[in-house]
Amino acid sequence: LYCSNGLLLVAVLAELIEKFVSHLSESRTDCYFSTGNYKAMDANVKKENLSSVQQLGVEMTVRYGKYLNLLPEDAENGLCFVLMNCEQFLKQQQRTVVSSLCCLQEHYTGYDWFAASIFLIMSGDKEKTLTFLLQFSRLLVSAFLWLPRLHLSVHLPVTTVEYGIHPVYFCSAHHVEMLLKAELPLVCSAFHMSGFTPAQICLQWITQCFWNYMDWSEICHYIAICIFLGPDYQIYMCISVFRHLQQDILKHTEA
Repeated sequence: LYCSNGLLLVAVLAELIEKFVSHLSESRTDCYFSTGNYKAMDANVKKENLSSVQQLGVEMTVRYGKYLNLLPEDAENGLCFVLMNCEQFLKQQQRTVVSSLCCLQEHYTGYDWFAASIFLIMSGDKEKTLTFLLQFSRLLVSAFLWLPRLHLSVHLPVTTVEYGIHPVYFCSAHHVEMLLKAELPLVCSAFHMSGFTPAQICLQWITQCFWNYMDWSEICHYIAICIFLGPDYQIYMCISVFRHLQQDILKHTEA
């Protein structure tokens, strides 16, 4: 599946996840969320319509995508189109919460790394990316891979929303800690000694879809594995990374 620049792999992966998600999204038994109908906004979306964090994220994504030979020259406008439409689509499923917490404001405070990843997998095709994300949003796995999906979501209990803690933290990251005690007790002890929790690190990895931590092919594998085999593989992936880093973690703990 590999060629010199990885383009063939990405094309095959894009087609696989497209067909898989499209098939599941048409099945009532596999659709966990109801999303209603959404019509895409005007294609002439400019970067200035995005927050400063999103603008920076767009620049980084386009630069990375061109480095990987995945994106065309006009990719920036296409990515802005995807991000703005995702924000408008998800806003239709949000609660109104009065809070001074930054994470509970109307707009998701971070950058949408999952949407950016799918945009690269779809080689910068904005229509295919948006169609995929709208279908994907019906599936349970979207709650774990696509973090903005549950921002202020009506699909969560009011009390959960008001706490401002994403379900990935108290579901996936919590289970990582439980498994870590059994599978890698020395790594678990090292974290306790450092004053950090494994859950904090896992939330960072998951939020960024492992960008800046893994190579692009590994990021693609992470997304594909979780889509095909289920969100619990997000937990196994984190455990396997900790296992891979065990010697380095113990070495730094001693130092």
